[in-house]
Amino acid sequence: MGVVTVRYSDRPELWDRIGDLSAEVWPEYNRHGDVMNRYWGRLYDELPDFQFALYDEERDEVLAEGHTIRCAWDGTPAGLGPGIDHVMVAGFALRESGGAPNALSALAAEVRPAQRERGLSAVTLRAMIDLAARAGLEHVVAPVRPSWKDRYPLTPIERYVRWTDGEGRPFDPWIRVHLRLGGWIAAPVPHSLSITGTVAEWESWTGLAYPESGDYVFPHGLAPLHVDREADVGSYWEPNVWIVHRAG
Repeated sequence: MGVVTVRYSDRPELWDRIGDLSAEVWPEYNRHGDVMNRYWGRLYDELPDFQFALYDEERDEVLAEGHTIRCAWDGTPAGLGPGIDHVMVAGFALRESGGAPNALSALAAEVRPAQRERGLSAVTLRAMIDLAARAGLEHVVAPVRPSWKDRYPLTPIERYVRWTDGEGRPFDPWIRVHLRLGGWIAAPVPHSLSITGTVAEWESWTGLAYPESGDYVFPHGLAPLHVDREADVGSYWEPNVWIVHRAG
């Protein structure tokens, strides 16, 4: 008994208990990706073996959820592509064409806020690596959303990823977890996740007003938001960092 990994394909009824976990985990703006929202629901229907939950058997409780997609990777940093939007589109295109995947891309590791002190992010990541190995895939590639990048939204991701702490470790805690589990940084990705909306939508998502056109930092944003009031559009590119793990 204890915390086990359960795939959606094995026990879909567990997901009735999860509720809107993404609303607990992500800031509101981050739930409106231009590409991600078009594809997200298809993960459960078309790739149920690669969506999973961390389930506490003793408490009969779902603690976290992991989302992944199979993809093809040529082994080069450039071959990873420009980020999470790209890998989502490419992963479904590969499936539809009957192509052969050789890697698993992480998409999200969602841990309930009340469970975050238990180290479950690392458990979720290890589950992804194990899932890839059981599927005969060679690597897990992860477009990582650095957990402290929102504290430094004006710093380019290319510089942020090189920061270290006083012990010489990666400055960012989530990047540290990946490297501690054997991953390596392949490339910073300045334009990984695209989110666009009207000015009113962005004001609703962030709780701020945007009185004139220009660039704004906003709560939980990893980079500035560009607002064009004449066109009534706010556009945002979230940066990520490609980190690679060998499966098995």
